[in-house]
Amino acid sequence: MSVITITEQNFEQEVLQSDKPVLLDFWAPWCGPCRMVSPIVDQIATERGDVKVGKVNVDEQPNLAAQFDIMSIPMLMVFKNGALYNKALGAQPKGKILELLS
Repeated sequence: MSVITITEQNFEQEVLQSDKPVLLDFWAPWCGPCRMVSPIVDQIATERGDVKVGKVNVDEQPNLAAQFDIMSIPMLMVFKNGALYNKALGAQPKGKILELLS
């Protein structure tokens, strides 16, 4: 499965109403640690068909960032059954990101 760009318009459908767990990467193009995490998130999206993976550009979606009190990025969040299940701040290795999903 490929990474989905999450916006205010599709957040409810793609994240809150998802029948699969959703890994969200809150990021920005100017953020160095975000650029380190991005290929790992992309890799998880292709490897794990049981998980939906989305990215939220905080510059383009400031209301979503504010809704979840995103003060620092990258912020990884996992949603299950429409609710926030887990989260981690900062660049994480692949193993830690996969742990967030379990």
